[in-house]
Amino acid sequence: MSERQRFPEWIKKRLPGGPEAAQTRRLVERLALATVCNSAKCPNIWECYGRKVATFMLLGNTCTRGCTFCGVQSGAASLSSGPPDPAEPQRVAEAVKELGLRHAVITSVTRDDLPDGGAAQFAATIEAVRALNPGVTVEVLTPDFLGSRDAVRTVLEARPDVFNHNVETVPRLYPEVRPKADYGRSLDVLHTAKQLQPGMLTKSGLMVGLGETRAEVEAVLGDLRGVAVDVVTIGQYLQPTKRHRPVAAFIEPAAFEELEAHALRLGFAAAFCGPFVRSSYHAAEVLTRAGGHLGARTLQRRDISP
Repeated sequence: MSERQRFPEWIKKRLPGGPEAAQTRRLVERLALATVCNSAKCPNIWECYGRKVATFMLLGNTCTRGCTFCGVQSGAASLSSGPPDPAEPQRVAEAVKELGLRHAVITSVTRDDLPDGGAAQFAATIEAVRALNPGVTVEVLTPDFLGSRDAVRTVLEARPDVFNHNVETVPRLYPEVRPKADYGRSLDVLHTAKQLQPGMLTKSGLMVGLGETRAEVEAVLGDLRGVAVDVVTIGQYLQPTKRHRPVAAFIEPAAFEELEAHALRLGFAAAFCGPFVRSSYHAAEVLTRAGGHLGARTLQRRDISP
C-alpha cells in the first residue's frame, strides 16, 4: 500500500494554520532541539505545534535500531550524534518554560552505543525541567535500555510523573517491525519500572494496521495489564515514507472505540485509542483522565524500591 494511495475519510486531517505553529518551530530550531514530532514525521505535528506543544527527543536524530515503521533516521548514532550533549537538558527546560507547558513529554532515539542507553541524559533533563519550571509534570517515553534495570532505576530516581515505554506492535510482528527489539524485554522494562516505583504511573502504546489481528491486540492489552501498566494508547500506523513498511489495513474509528472500551474493562486507569492517537498525543489530557495529576507530586517523596 503506497504512501500516495487514497486514504479513507477518517484519516484525512486538515492542517491547522496560525502563527503559533511557526513560533513553536522557530523555538525548537533556535534552541537546537530535536522533536519526535518532526523527526518521526508525525501527522499531528502542526496541530501540536499550533497548540504550542512538542515532544522533545534527546540524544540526537539518529537511532541505532532502524525499526521498519519509524520515520526517525537510523544508523551509527555514535558517529552522527556523538556523546550526550551536557547542555541539552537545560535547553529542553528553557523550551518548556517558553512554551508555557504544564506537562512536558521527553523521549529519545535509541542509543545502544551508550553504556547506559542514555538514561543519565533522561535524568538530567527531568531535573533541569523541574528546576526551571516548578509544578510542571514530566512524562518520559524511554527506549528499552537493552533491558538494563540500572538504567530504568537511573531514570526513576529523577522522579518523572509518568514512565512510558511502547511495545509498538504484537509479538508475532516483532521480527518484521522491530527486528532489534524484543517484546518480552519491553514488558520487563515496564514491569521493572512498576517494581522500583509502585506508585509511578506507567504507560505504553501500540499501533494497529500493521497486519495484526484483533485477538493479538487484545492479548497485548492483557499482557500490559499483567505488568500493571496504568495507561495505554493505540493509534493507526501510517507509512512515513515509501521506504517504510506499508500499511496493511486502515482501522475504522468504531474499532478504536471498541478497543478503548475493552482496555478500560481490563482495568487500565485510562485508554486513548483513535486513528491519529500517538503515545504523546494529548498526553496532559490523558494524564488527567488517569487521575495521575493529583498523585504525581506525592510520588516524588517516595523511595525507589530495592
